[in-house]
Amino acid sequence: MSVTEFIHQDKESRRFSFEVLPPLKGTGTERLFADIDKLREFDPAYINITTHHSEFVYREVRGTRNEEGGTNEEPRFERIRVRRRPGTVAIAAAIQQRYNIPVQPHVICSGTTIEDIEYELLDLQFLGISDILLLRGDKAKEDSRFVPTPGGHAHTTDLIRQVKRFNEGFFADGTPIKQPGRKFDYGVACYPEKHEEAPNLEMDMQYLKEKQDLGAQYAVTQLFYDNEKYFAFVEKARAMGITIPIIPGIKPMAKLSQLTVVPKTFHCDIPEPLAREIVKCKTDEDARQLGIEWTTEQCRQLYAHGVHNIHFYTVSAVDSVVSVVKQLI
Repeated sequence: MSVTEFIHQDKESRRFSFEVLPPLKGTGTERLFADIDKLREFDPAYINITTHHSEFVYREVRGTRNEEGGTNEEPRFERIRVRRRPGTVAIAAAIQQRYNIPVQPHVICSGTTIEDIEYELLDLQFLGISDILLLRGDKAKEDSRFVPTPGGHAHTTDLIRQVKRFNEGFFADGTPIKQPGRKFDYGVACYPEKHEEAPNLEMDMQYLKEKQDLGAQYAVTQLFYDNEKYFAFVEKARAMGITIPIIPGIKPMAKLSQLTVVPKTFHCDIPEPLAREIVKCKTDEDARQLGIEWTTEQCRQLYAHGVHNIHFYTVSAVDSVVSVVKQLI
């Protein structure tokens, strides 16, 4: 069963999916597979794999030649691109082969050209992977706004149009694909508390409506801790004509520092009752246990409101997610 078929099924059983990161360059797959092993016994519907393209870093260079032919002893810094987490497509294939669980790799605009994306689609097609999540991707840390790669896309809607055209049997330059393979099913992201760059929630939701109208078959939310904001978002979406499934994305609190880091990084509010309890925690373990309790209750409330599918973000929280799922299944 494909991810899209699963998401659109109207059934009473409660299922979940989860997201993983490709391993850091040179670290191997052992830790990744160990994390998956902890969750596979609970019959996840699918595994989502993030994509991280190259980023700029500054590297110190010493001993460079000066104009007089001598050597500069003063350090110089050069700006170079590095890629810390390669292999999303390969990892997706490895997970699918090892576990026989459907996989859903990210395909993003950030750091890629239209040609890069085209070859990525071909690679996925060769591997028999037809479920993807289409995202713009994060802006570079040093940029004040998102800057597309030369020859790349600026918006998720542009990426959707490319995939849609590919599904119709055409490359990006208009050349017909002689033997089109299986078409891609794709979802997108959405933001119950609005995307950080959107001027307001209403305009942000109009972009989601546009993604739906272009062919997106479902949406997965950014993480949130206040269910009321999710319920209000879904209600508003339906009133706007957004009919695709909206899958809640959940992540347990796992450290004391996340009280301030999470709102800054993910641009979501920590509900006052949760924040008040976190402040009382003395250790990270206290905060982790609180996160498990809050997330378990949050998921139970979502299920009680008719949600059948929950998506977990597991980075730095695999054991917490395992504890939550044990209480829900």
